[in-house]
Amino acid sequence: MGIVAGLDSSPDFTRIVVCDTDTGAVLRQGYAPHPVESPEGGGRPSDIDPQAWLLSLGEAAAGGLLEGVQAIGVSAQANAVVPLDAQGNTVRPAMIGGDKRAQVAAADLVDALGGREAWAQAVGCVPQAAHPVTKLRWLARTEPEAAAHAAVLLQAHDWLVWQLLGRPLRRTTDRGGASGTGYWSAATGAWRPDLVELALGHQAALPEVIGPSDAAGTTPEGLLISAGTGETMAAAFGLGVGLGDAVVSLGASGSVMAVHSEPLVDHSGMITALADATGLHLPVVTTLNAVRALRGTAELLGLPDLESLSELAMKSTPGAHGLVLLPYLEGERTPALPHTAGTLAGLRRESMKPEHLARAAFEGMLCGLADALDVLRGRGVEVRRIFLLGPAAELPAVQAAAPALFGTQVVVPQPADYAAIGAARQAAWALGVSQGTLDPRTPPAWQGAAAQVLEPGEELAAGQAVRQQYVSVREQTHPGAFRA
Repeated sequence: MGIVAGLDSSPDFTRIVVCDTDTGAVLRQGYAPHPVESPEGGGRPSDIDPQAWLLSLGEAAAGGLLEGVQAIGVSAQANAVVPLDAQGNTVRPAMIGGDKRAQVAAADLVDALGGREAWAQAVGCVPQAAHPVTKLRWLARTEPEAAAHAAVLLQAHDWLVWQLLGRPLRRTTDRGGASGTGYWSAATGAWRPDLVELALGHQAALPEVIGPSDAAGTTPEGLLISAGTGETMAAAFGLGVGLGDAVVSLGASGSVMAVHSEPLVDHSGMITALADATGLHLPVVTTLNAVRALRGTAELLGLPDLESLSELAMKSTPGAHGLVLLPYLEGERTPALPHTAGTLAGLRRESMKPEHLARAAFEGMLCGLADALDVLRGRGVEVRRIFLLGPAAELPAVQAAAPALFGTQVVVPQPADYAAIGAARQAAWALGVSQGTLDPRTPPAWQGAAAQVLEPGEELAAGQAVRQQYVSVREQTHPGAFRA
């Protein structure tokens, strides 16, 4: 038996899991928050000194947590850019998260390359404010001196791997992380340095993209460091999803991500073509409104929390007595309606009750995600099983409606840090390959996540009727929204 570690450096904390290489059983864990000061007005900062990630890592690993570990895998937050000068020093703090400062830069980039279709064809995604390529454009326009000194571009997990290895001359990344930058193509497996130049104004060195089971290197102490990957890809790997599986994430916004055998080029821009941590692909469709629609409804009804909203919704029945909520409260990305608003339809005297509005909020959120799922299915992505993630996945109103509205089996995994587990699984894979005990094409078969399995059952017909009711209202208010 060997032991490996996976560390997940999220926007707010570092979590480390130490796992058995054969089974994936978690043996011990460490945790530390990131020492980040909130910007004026609160909220999450858009810039951070990456040294904070190392300080948090050291705190999480304190007390001999990594004793006996043979390999480490690194997962880190998506969409972070760490610009370095020619000597390997940061030229400014790392740019992280959904950076709204770059919204104008995103529109500029779309136009500069000739439109959304040109970007989809080039790299499988259309620039959004959060994408690294867009952050580079913002940097060039807003901080030209810092941009001029940016000679090397890394992401969060690239930078952490490089630091753990002692800052070697060779810098690496993986397919998953590269696919989220906006300047690497999952279809060709190659960087697009011309797009870096388009955004930044000049060329910059990019890390070598290594294979899923490759090692980035070995520390002087003999500790193997695997390729690392982005948080999304690591979580999918930790969950153990494969072909035929999709992951629906319920955050303030929502996303539907499926495993597919080939990259998808979507000229509408609704699909982002990411690569996974195993050599396959992860097409993703995002909605802007998920749990935020539930929270807004709870506030409107004077309820203290989502649990109370769920309890109220369960007093209604499928279809909410004809009440339909299109949850486009912040505009919408899927379908592409950035300037629209939400719609409440089907108001009749008998439907004007709090429990029906509560039920319509849950059904509207899930139908919006079912629309996103249909975008993938319409492109030939097979979905036989859905993993439902996020705290809202535990709510009875979600679990009662989701299988019938999605039309397939729904799996609700037990809460765990699947990104850290996925990073550890990658470390075990790279270690096994280096020792000659694992095939570089086949990851270690770890035991799956403990989960609750929900079947559509007898509610399938009622669920599909609710879906048709929702689609009818959507087509009346936004005709042709999905024919763009």
